[in-house]
Amino acid sequence: MTPKQEKKAVLYRMVMDKHVCPYGLKAKDLLQREGYEVDDNWLTSRDETDEFKSKHDVSTTPQIFIEDERIGGYDALREHLGKPIKSEDETSYQPIIALFSMTFLMAIAASIAVFDTAFNLQALHWFIAFSMAILAMLKLQDIESFSTMFLNYDLLAKRWVPYSYIYPIAEGLAAVLMIGGLLPWLSAPLALTIGTIGAISVFKAVYIDKRELKCACVGGSSNVPLGFISLTENLIMIGMGIWVGLSALGVTLS
Repeated sequence: MTPKQEKKAVLYRMVMDKHVCPYGLKAKDLLQREGYEVDDNWLTSRDETDEFKSKHDVSTTPQIFIEDERIGGYDALREHLGKPIKSEDETSYQPIIALFSMTFLMAIAASIAVFDTAFNLQALHWFIAFSMAILAMLKLQDIESFSTMFLNYDLLAKRWVPYSYIYPIAEGLAAVLMIGGLLPWLSAPLALTIGTIGAISVFKAVYIDKRELKCACVGGSSNVPLGFISLTENLIMIGMGIWVGLSALGVTLS
């Protein structure tokens, strides 16, 4: 029986005193995980890097060679190995999944810490309020980008631009008040107002006008498509506003 031939790859990457190329590290890790023996060559100075680029007529490093064939950089390596490559313009629900997964776990952890049980109405209350708070934080990280994207579809913001700046502040304030059970006379109307305007705006843009837009819900640089998730976010905010308002009036939910 012929012994199995070892897979070998040659990698050239920048490793300098003040800079180690992250894509070079990723390329080496990926090759090793795929079973390649890696001949790891360091480019330790700018002159050495420029000389390498000139010799191989390439503009970037790292560069990977397999069986004497130049594959290219990290993305080219992923493509060569049949791994998915994410486009910068590709829409994705990953930010939303990550956000709601974390706020769900936070709500459960808080409930266990306070009530010694994971699932109860307060945990649901915290889950929604935590989600609102983090959504507001993501918008406020770059409020200019958020407002620009928001103005594409929000009906009130189109008529009154300052609302595109007020929205994330109002959402964050309502969330913090709801987490602490404070000032329900303020938090409930805030959530109801911005949730209702948002739900109507998203419904019109997506389901009536049939527009394909990106949602500003997780900040202005997101690639989350505007649609069901965005509408659900606003409907949940409406529900939370009603819940907090009823609780303030002494109506208990069981």
